[in-house]
Amino acid sequence: MTIAVIPARGGSKRLPKKNIKMLAGKPLIKWTIDAALEYGEFDMVIVSTDSQEIADIAALAGATIPFLRPAELATDTATTNDVITNIVDWVENHHGKVDRVALLQPTSPLRDASDIRNALSLYDERSALSVISVCELEHPLQYCNKLSDDLSMNGFLPEIMNKRSQELETYFRLNGAIYIFDRRFVGSLEKIYSEGSFAYIMKKENSVDIDDAFDFVMAETLIDLKKNII
Repeated sequence: MTIAVIPARGGSKRLPKKNIKMLAGKPLIKWTIDAALEYGEFDMVIVSTDSQEIADIAALAGATIPFLRPAELATDTATTNDVITNIVDWVENHHGKVDRVALLQPTSPLRDASDIRNALSLYDERSALSVISVCELEHPLQYCNKLSDDLSMNGFLPEIMNKRSQELETYFRLNGAIYIFDRRFVGSLEKIYSEGSFAYIMKKENSVDIDDAFDFVMAETLIDLKKNII
């Protein structure tokens, strides 16, 4: 059984009620639920939340909400490991063995069904144990360095930086949109970055990870641009 898990806490300090804030006409979490359902091959699409309001919206969107999170999983210190373990335990107690899990963060609304499909195809093609989505860095990593307390730029860039940007090596970053992993990693997600793990490269324009109001405006802008292009 392959399940999708969408974790969505009710509390958000930087952007209140972030997971149900309206983005281009629908609640933020619905973008991810819609993508998972459109993919069409998950045995279950489950939302884990401590909020009845989120649960109601997610249920209307077509997701399964088996229960509201227990109090210990609704705190700032609760980990993704804990949440995934909680959901997988429930599924296996009620529906049968879980073989792999797709963790889909609701804060990545521009990740679509084709991204999910391509990531899972990569998982199968490589006989992977995990697939994690990444995107190219917006700016060359080689242009980055630490600053001293006095803000001196002396030696900020090494001599190698005389190269043109197109001559520099390409670096990638986690974009937080898709994590697919074998059942064996439930409870120990820190081990998914190991042998048998592969990167699924996403377009930068699909890789917005909403953490604050700026990110939200960026997502809205990209959605509008895509509509105009279409």
